Amino acid sequence: MVKSVELKEGVQFWIKKLMEDPIVKILAKNSHLTKIQLETLLINILAENISGKPLKYEEKAKLRLTKAKISRGAFNRTLKQAEKNVIKSIYTIILLGYLGIFETTVLDPYIEVANKLQEYIDTHRIGTLTDENQLSHLNFLREEIENRLKQLANSFGEEE
Repeated sequence: MVKSVELKEGVQFWIKKLMEDPIVKILAKNSHLTKIQLETLLINILAENISGKPLKYEEKAKLRLTKAKISRGAFNRTLKQAEKNVIKSIYTIILLGYLGIFETTVLDPYIEVANKLQEYIDTHRIGTLTDENQLSHLNFLREEIENRLKQLANSFGEEE
């Protein structure tokens, strides 16, 4: 079992690291989630994975990055808002598929960047990242993804 101080430090370390990731920043900025909602979702998942046991919302609320004390109710409300936004995003994707919008070329650039993201994740996951070529390839992919996401964030529906 992980002690509460170790748990807090571990969860906050991972959340800070994720929130500083340039790709996460771009994706989060253009998602339906607020920064606080994303942080709350991450806490909900990471805390139990790191601690190895279920945690009460009161315990999870104490793991937020903010210095201000967050009540269990506020944490729970934020979590519910985040979950609702995630579900609505998934339904939007399903709706677009049902309407045949995925069969048009309008969303091709988004599908391409999603494939690049998957390549980036796979390269990061399976690579030892000690090989200079792997590191160079990973950095190239990250920069390419960041640039493409920035372009896409401002170009929905525009012809390229």
